Amino acid sequence: MIRNTLYPLALIAFLILIGCESTPKVIEIVGNPPIEGFNAAASDEVAIAIADEVMEAMGGRQAWESSRYIGWTFFGRRSHLWDKEGGMNRMVVPSDSLSVIVDLKTKTGRVTRGGVEMTNPDSVATYVEQAYRSWINDSYWLVMPFKLKDSGVTLKMVGQDTTTKGVQADVLELTFADVGVTPDNKYHVYVDKTSRLVTQWDYFPSFADTSARFQSPWPNYKKYGDILLSGGQIAGNQLTDISVSNTLDEDVF
Repeated sequence: MIRNTLYPLALIAFLILIGCESTPKVIEIVGNPPIEGFNAAASDEVAIAIADEVMEAMGGRQAWESSRYIGWTFFGRRSHLWDKEGGMNRMVVPSDSLSVIVDLKTKTGRVTRGGVEMTNPDSVATYVEQAYRSWINDSYWLVMPFKLKDSGVTLKMVGQDTTTKGVQADVLELTFADVGVTPDNKYHVYVDKTSRLVTQWDYFPSFADTSARFQSPWPNYKKYGDILLSGGQIAGNQLTDISVSNTLDEDVF
């Protein structure tokens, strides 16, 4: 009788515990606080205020932080599925029958080519590093407007200028320190005066450059989940297959 009485009680306690663990934690975020390491001291107050307006126009900080899985295809070359909360990314390159799963925190991972998992440590390390660098580059093309107050960023107000589409915009300058794989880069980000969305960016390989290597529009924003995203466009290329979700098959990673 004792065993029969305790068993259902233990089962109920276990189910309650499982139910608690499976319920996602919702952390309320007020406003748009900077990520630790953002160079607020050297950034302009006006530029910071505009960055906050951009975040709000894109859906808000709470919506951004709550968007867990983001998928996209970069210029038709490779596809990504990024677990923001778990710090994982899966990159697939169809032309090479290549799949690389990367732990973005440890820069370790698994590599499969032609359906066969690689085991040579040097080969795995090489492909994982390439996939990590691709994720940094390719994700920035998609989510840069959400990262204006990231760690290592200094944000300046350049002034006002006209986009290649002939529209007046506020222009912010982003420079970096000790972050990413190309910290010498500089960007000029054009923020539409009405929508407060980023509508163009200019890329400078070095912060000392006075002429941009390219200018790329950010058109056709659409809502994915609770946030807005643009596939961008340059030389006829753009990001496609964009998706945002908070659920995923367990075997993806």
